[in-house]
Amino acid sequence: MSDSFCPDCGSARPNMDVVCPACGAPPGEQRHGEPEGGIRQTDLEPYVALRYIARLFKVLGILILVMLLGEIVTGLMTEGRSAILTLLGEATRLLVLAGLLWAGGDVMSLLIDAGHDLRVVRILLGRTNAEVHRAMRAPSEEKPELRPGPDSQPSRIPTPEPLRTTR
Repeated sequence: MSDSFCPDCGSARPNMDVVCPACGAPPGEQRHGEPEGGIRQTDLEPYVALRYIARLFKVLGILILVMLLGEIVTGLMTEGRSAILTLLGEATRLLVLAGLLWAGGDVMSLLIDAGHDLRVVRILLGRTNAEVHRAMRAPSEEKPELRPGPDSQPSRIPTPEPLRTTR
């Protein structure tokens, strides 16, 4: 493994997955192939496979409904009114199956949205970590001094009165 250097202090840092022994920089900064902002190209790729599966489930649900209509028409044309009871059972089964497939497509869409949210949280957490690290290593004369202002006294939160019961 080739020696890499800490982006903060410039000292030799053989493993970027551990804290820098010289300056204490957090692990994982400036991985190979990662831009300065901390966003990798894989962070921006959409969930293509899940999107296709969601569409597939919804299309299959629609096809089952089309098959149901064809079965109803065929059953009524060939058997007449005597096929109604059989068609009701088949219609119920196929409607439930179509609904489950449609719901499966919606679940896939929710998984895609959850993945996007998780990705955004990971990116923002990385940026926050980098910003905190930059603020901690800045010279003391550049650090803003945090002093409480005149209105920064903790407000007194009123405590609720106990409930009074009348008897």
